[in-house]
Amino acid sequence: MSMGSGNTNGGGGSARRDRLLKEERHDPYRAKAKLSDPTGCPECGACFREGRWTWRKAPADAPQETCPACRRIRDDYPGGYLTLEGDFVRDHQEEILGLARNVEERARSEHPLQRLMGISKQEGGLLITTTDAHLAHSIAKALSNAYRGELDSTWAEGESLLRATWRR
Repeated sequence: MSMGSGNTNGGGGSARRDRLLKEERHDPYRAKAKLSDPTGCPECGACFREGRWTWRKAPADAPQETCPACRRIRDDYPGGYLTLEGDFVRDHQEEILGLARNVEERARSEHPLQRLMGISKQEGGLLITTTDAHLAHSIAKALSNAYRGELDSTWAEGESLLRATWRR
């Protein structure tokens, strides 16, 4: 009897067992190796402590490594794209941008890796880029909750990237 080569029906022998594998998102800005605890970011002052980036100050003698958000900003490589479209966007641009900045400020205060990268005008609306997909999603949800409209979100398969469009 061949061991481990196929399924057996009911008794004895080795049965092949299929397993569900957890899908991981690929993030080129995630640290390849575990950082020292604590590690400071020389660009923004964030500190890697107890497995996450915080705004607590790193000791003066702590190793220095640029955090993923600062690297994304430097490389102009967003983790989230939020396109805003429609006449409502044009007519209420300042209110909308105020809401987006408020959402970013709240998120960034607890999560240093969640930052706005840019806001640019484009034909028919605006484009907001963020360092983190979750921030782009939070801004999109806040707009949808505040002003209704239509929201489409697409997570890039296997990537930690979000492309969302809100229109009204």
